[in-house]
Amino acid sequence: MTAEIGVGVLGCGRIGRIHLANITSSVPELAVRTVHDVVPEAAMSAAEEYGIPRVAGDVFEVLTAPDVDAVLICTSTDTHATLIADAAAAGRAVFCEKPIAMDLETIDAALAAVERAGVALQVGFNRRFDLPFRTIRDQVAAGAVGQVETVRITSRDPEPPPLDYVRRSGGIFMDMMIHDFDMIRYLTGSEIVEVNATGAVLVDAGFAEAGDVDTAIVTMTLANGALGVIENSRRAVYGYDQRVEVFGSEGMLSNPNAVVHPVRRTGARGSWGAPGYPGFVARYADSYVVEMKEFAAALLNGTPTPVTGADGRAPCVAGLAAGLSLGEHRPVDLTEIDPRSD
Repeated sequence: MTAEIGVGVLGCGRIGRIHLANITSSVPELAVRTVHDVVPEAAMSAAEEYGIPRVAGDVFEVLTAPDVDAVLICTSTDTHATLIADAAAAGRAVFCEKPIAMDLETIDAALAAVERAGVALQVGFNRRFDLPFRTIRDQVAAGAVGQVETVRITSRDPEPPPLDYVRRSGGIFMDMMIHDFDMIRYLTGSEIVEVNATGAVLVDAGFAEAGDVDTAIVTMTLANGALGVIENSRRAVYGYDQRVEVFGSEGMLSNPNAVVHPVRRTGARGSWGAPGYPGFVARYADSYVVEMKEFAAALLNGTPTPVTGADGRAPCVAGLAAGLSLGEHRPVDLTEIDPRSD
């Protein structure tokens, strides 16, 4: 298919380069016209590596380029909301990495700007595009497990991120578990109404100094009456660990942790299998491609994006509620954070 949508990419760090690599190799519906980064060398390096014709000197140059129809926001979280609003005002469709912002007032201002401009917005919850998770969602929706009663999600990183990142990440609930809050909604088709969080520093004392925890469990109640459990850890010595189980009145659907290949060796001393993936980039490589393809399809067809602004907002409400729950050692109804959750 001939490229039809001109794209400008803001931010040429790790996630920006993932999208650049995928678009230039696997998403012909999109054509990257220009890139920009606050570190000019990063933008120039990315442009050279991926054959991007122009490096923009500032954001305004990207947003006003006549051959740019859509903008990918792959910058630091504290810039997301402003860039969404600026891109919307310029009449550009927007793809923005999660989270939109760290507080609801800022999120709502960005979403209002999108609404006023009438442009498309997709938020980067890439796990929705992972085949095993999508298969579970589709089967749950088809009634394969009957009435959903419980859902469990395990997410463990192979190693903790640098403490400098932790200090500006927004904390485990807004940085790491936010994906899992989104998965709860996505897999069950039901909203989270109450959360009860507990957490500890068990991996690195630096998390406490940063005002965060590295290990957390959140239990929750959903609007359909089901119960949910999310467990997060910043360290798993055996590799990236991502598992889901949805249990219902008619059975169970589960996704065991993926490993780099299925081959097992068995001998006199026992059985050995392949390790888990080294991190999210490798584990979710395919989902990032599908995510971009579906963003392009929504723009070309004039249909709603598969992860809307409302979908981006809801996990933030849950994350903020979990933070309050942890701090005050009590269950928190999401209406305490957002009356609209009622």
